[in-house]
Amino acid sequence: MAGSDGGLAGPNGGEDGATPLTARSVLASALLGEDPPELPVSHLVRLSGLFGISGNRARVALSRMVASGEATTDGAGRYRLAGHLLERQARQGEGLRGRTRPWQGGWRVVVVTAAGRSAEERTARRRRLVVARLAEQREGVWLRPDNLDLRPDPSEDPDLALFSAVPDEDPVPLAAGLWDLDGWADRAEVLRGRLETTVTVGPDDLSPGFALSAAVIRHLLADPLLPEELLGASWPGAALRDAYERWDRTYRRVLRAWGRAAGPA
Repeated sequence: MAGSDGGLAGPNGGEDGATPLTARSVLASALLGEDPPELPVSHLVRLSGLFGISGNRARVALSRMVASGEATTDGAGRYRLAGHLLERQARQGEGLRGRTRPWQGGWRVVVVTAAGRSAEERTARRRRLVVARLAEQREGVWLRPDNLDLRPDPSEDPDLALFSAVPDEDPVPLAAGLWDLDGWADRAEVLRGRLETTVTVGPDDLSPGFALSAAVIRHLLADPLLPEELLGASWPGAALRDAYERWDRTYRRVLRAWGRAAGPA
């Protein structure tokens, strides 16, 4: 469900909803889809009910999200995203828009200069570099074309060194070796087909639509956003984004109507 800054995304959900969504993932996803990312508890509880999640479970999950810094509450029954989920919404918006800078042929290289960290810290660092859409060429050496800002910014880590470079080799096979571009493209075509054949007309369609939206958003977050020069004319990123935008407008209309018709929680 895309607003100006994003759509539903299942932080904990399985592939296309195959694994039941937890209360936290439903609530986080609902808030991720709003701009600003804030909803009343009554709406969140009703939405959770579409997935068989009781009102008590939903409220407990909201309390835990507040305690962990993932959400805040105004004390009057409204909840708002915070912390790393708020940062995720910004990345989600970037993935949906798919905007990049003109590419001049340069690459950004990030080198791990100190590996003497705990396993937990190393895993967290890898996660940050992947989120920044960098790919690891060999252990401790990460790179990508210099056509977008790196977020989160690797320069904030004192154990990382950043360089600019231009490969001597052909960058097209280099990019294909760093990312599974064929796999991403194949999955994008499958999702686009599902968007074009999935119709949202009433409340019974909201739950499966929620799962489909989550799958699309997850996939767009994994788009490396490479320059067109490295992808070719058949790259399906723009087509998937266009299909999702059209589908989401209808889904959101049905969701708003359902929310207005529902009684108090």
